[in-house]
Amino acid sequence: MPTAAPRLTPRSLYWLILTLGLVVLPHGLRLPVWLPLLFGGLLAWRYLVVRYAYPLPPKGLRLLLTVVTVLGVLLTYRTLFGRDAGVALLVGLLGLKLLEMRSLREALLLTFLSYFVIITNFLYSQSIPTVLYLLLVMLLTTVTLVSFNDSGQRLSTKAQLRLAGVLLVQALPLTLLLFVLFPRVPGPFWGLPNDAYGSQAKTGFSDRLELGNLSELGLSDEVAFRVEFDGPIPPPAQRYWRAMVLWDTDGKTWKTQARLPYFKPQPQNLGTAVDYRITLEPQHQPWLLALDLPSAAPLVQEKDLNPALLPDYEIYTDNKVTQRLRYQLRSYPLYHSGPLDARFEERQLRQGLRLPPGLHPRTLALAATWQMQDPDPQALVRQALVFFNEKDFIYTLSPAPLLNDPIDEFLFDTKAGFCEHYSAAFVTLMRAAGVPARVVVGYQGGTFNPLGNYLVVRQRDAHAWAEVWLAQQGWVRVDPTAAVDPSRIEQGIDTALPNDNTALGLTLAEDSALYGALLQLRNAWDAVNNRWNQWVLGYSRTQQTQLLALLGLDQYGYQALTVLLLLGSGLVLVGIAAWLFSIRRLAAQDPVQRLYLAFCAKLARRGLARRPAEGPRDFAERASRAWPAQAAQLQAVIGLYITLRYRAPSPEGYAQLAREIRRCEPMINRKRRPD
Repeated sequence: MPTAAPRLTPRSLYWLILTLGLVVLPHGLRLPVWLPLLFGGLLAWRYLVVRYAYPLPPKGLRLLLTVVTVLGVLLTYRTLFGRDAGVALLVGLLGLKLLEMRSLREALLLTFLSYFVIITNFLYSQSIPTVLYLLLVMLLTTVTLVSFNDSGQRLSTKAQLRLAGVLLVQALPLTLLLFVLFPRVPGPFWGLPNDAYGSQAKTGFSDRLELGNLSELGLSDEVAFRVEFDGPIPPPAQRYWRAMVLWDTDGKTWKTQARLPYFKPQPQNLGTAVDYRITLEPQHQPWLLALDLPSAAPLVQEKDLNPALLPDYEIYTDNKVTQRLRYQLRSYPLYHSGPLDARFEERQLRQGLRLPPGLHPRTLALAATWQMQDPDPQALVRQALVFFNEKDFIYTLSPAPLLNDPIDEFLFDTKAGFCEHYSAAFVTLMRAAGVPARVVVGYQGGTFNPLGNYLVVRQRDAHAWAEVWLAQQGWVRVDPTAAVDPSRIEQGIDTALPNDNTALGLTLAEDSALYGALLQLRNAWDAVNNRWNQWVLGYSRTQQTQLLALLGLDQYGYQALTVLLLLGSGLVLVGIAAWLFSIRRLAAQDPVQRLYLAFCAKLARRGLARRPAEGPRDFAERASRAWPAQAAQLQAVIGLYITLRYRAPSPEGYAQLAREIRRCEPMINRKRRPD
């Protein structure tokens, strides 16, 4: 009887509606409010058509909805192209297509488009939860395809799920092979140029510092970067992660100066070098983080970055870092920055003394008093640190607003601030006293993850400190925050600020079992994310080249990759074909014969093997002679097999044969295996 042609059934349409809803669901918060509402309404309308035989909308209404959708996307995004506008337009048209769908061909088209919409979710997130969710959606999409082809509805829902799972598992080896061997291109996994990042760039700081903007990050748990060390981790007091140096100020805002012509710094290293690797999250700024003080700029595979070590020890790049970046560095936590290049020494020191005219009168007066008492730069530094330590200054995330003269108001009125307040005030005091100084911004500290054996630095670790010029030492780091609250530097920001350890609505003590369990869970999740970032999202041309080198094929480059890809794909396909052939052959085998062969296999494991050319009657006679005590049972099983196989097959006889074999199993198991 010919197989019925695939057709639309209510069950397959329900699967399609569910699939489309789940595919679009992650986009719900990214799209303009009106679009998810429209899409949900279109899904509901189609459900009513299937469930209660509601009529499809007339052609005129469908055309009107299409025009409204396109105009709505155009007015919202000012374009129909790019990531956000393109996804919005696709979602809207997908819902409209569902509403006008009438044929199986259109239903299959919508199902295949669902796979494409799954991919668009990766343009926004490639996290592990996203991948797991979309794998589930892919399974349901495949179930929808199976349902459309199960025209007779012979398969139960469980059987459809099982078949879809088998299909995806069959595709897994080839998918892994393509992922590992397909030639990699520079750029992030599933990345898009330009508009892929839009205006959503986030970082711990920008190229300017306003008093109060770092304190806004004090409670941000977002990861800034992770660090793996080749040796011992430096102590907390040495974990200063340098980003940029701020020279110019108008009294309220600090910013970088025009870049000096390049010359290679020559620091005098006083201690042991520290080798480490940083995995930097996208920060959308043109510099790289480094442990103070880096010896050289790192080598990176992204050719558009070209990092360079500038005279003030910033590692600056040609373009913003818009993707996760992994690089290796060597730093010297104990150092003298060394002499300045003679061509730029006067210019840099003059820049380090510049203050805006007409501002900070009380600060200038205080600095002049100190200078009169002892003009030695080191004595002035000590005097400023004593001032911060003894004048009841407070380290806080919520300082009072500074409206007119921020430095004077902070030093003499509020006396409460975050790290940027102390560093900016200290540099102002030093410049007023004739000591060249500058503000440095980056991160300080980090939390060790014992499960991954690396350091996690979060946005809450953003920090600002100062550097002063001392004739015999060069630029020397001074952190006035340490004079106010040493615990911020020695133990991290969590100990320096009020922290109620709130989790899941509960206030937990740090020594409680639940707090420890949650901390372990957080470390485990971060370690898993770190490996995911490095080995899946960060799988790059460099790692692919290392794989070729491991196989001894690196000298052949992409020619070897092509051969491996074709050969591996062929072997995988041949393996899958052989597996499917064996399953088909097994399915075609007589079920009675399968029972008999399984029975013979059990006898063989106990030393009574059937010979290749031995028929069932001859085997029964030989088995009876070998095991005379069990001859009757053996004859009953094999005799029933001969009857069902060659004389009178029946479903009842199959069940009887299975019972006889089960009855023989204790007897077989008691027989001793041959030595």
